[in-house]
Amino acid sequence: MSHKSKGINAERELIHLFWKNNWTAIRTAGSGSNKYPSPDIVAGNIIRKLAIECKASKNNSIYLLQEDIDQIKTYAALFGAEAWFGIRFNNYEWYFLSLDDIQQTKSNNYVIATDYIKQKGLLFEELIGKF
Repeated sequence: MSHKSKGINAERELIHLFWKNNWTAIRTAGSGSNKYPSPDIVAGNIIRKLAIECKASKNNSIYLLQEDIDQIKTYAALFGAEAWFGIRFNNYEWYFLSLDDIQQTKSNNYVIATDYIKQKGLLFEELIGKF
């Protein structure tokens, strides 16, 4: 399976989770490939709107660029949504991190690792307020 297919399948899995829990959710076309900032998924209910950038990996860490952070932050601010990163490591559930919880590296990029996400991340049920 290609890297792109893995990401698309992960996004679709997440969309189904939202709909099964009475939230709306859509994948945005062209995320990361057009000149305007756009998240991978926009989800919401009558109370909340979420802009989610999704990352899936078979490795134990994911690296992000400042541009990744800036784009989701800009989109969320203009749309009035909460900005989140949804992370799906192989053999793990979905975890979600707010921008404030993403660790910056010495090279001014960002890293999300499996041990850190288990400490700071929210599970899907926590994200949507279903405990």
